[in-house]
Amino acid sequence: MRLFVGLPLPDTVRAALARLSGGIPGARWLDPASHHVTLRFLGDLDEVEATDVDAALARIAAPGFTLRIHGVGRFGTRKAPSTLWAGVERAPPLAFLKDKVDRAAVAAGLAPDDRKFAPHVTLARLRNAPGARVATWEAQHNLLALPPVPIDAFVLFRSHLGGEGAVYEALARYPLTRPPA
Repeated sequence: MRLFVGLPLPDTVRAALARLSGGIPGARWLDPASHHVTLRFLGDLDEVEATDVDAALARIAAPGFTLRIHGVGRFGTRKAPSTLWAGVERAPPLAFLKDKVDRAAVAAGLAPDDRKFAPHVTLARLRNAPGARVATWEAQHNLLALPPVPIDAFVLFRSHLGGEGAVYEALARYPLTRPPA
């Protein structure tokens, strides 16, 4: 099973992000139903490993928080962009939850993740997209600022790969505590 841990987004946010799609040849825009914020990619796990990860994630105690999505950007180079994304503010509660998820994965027997955490929502994958068109798209949408999103849970997702892209299935939902008023 190909698994990852992420934050689901409400329909209103996914709809707002879907309105950004279009205008770039070579872009494969993701289905808005798949929009999420990845906290940790776990990889291909067997059933026993998945059960261990689920148990470790279920023990996480962390407060709920507000997520802020603003700005857009790309991964890859100016000449060869590979991915378009919407930015997610690096708030302390998000970093705290990310750290807890990483520790739970290691406690379940997975290797530490040494990649730098760059919170974002992937919008499109690019193949041979003209750099000038990508730059224009970025300029048109760089002031993106969505209303704050309350986060009250995180999810263990399974990724089903197919010809039309990945389809994500929520396997388990882990509630967060209510933030202080």
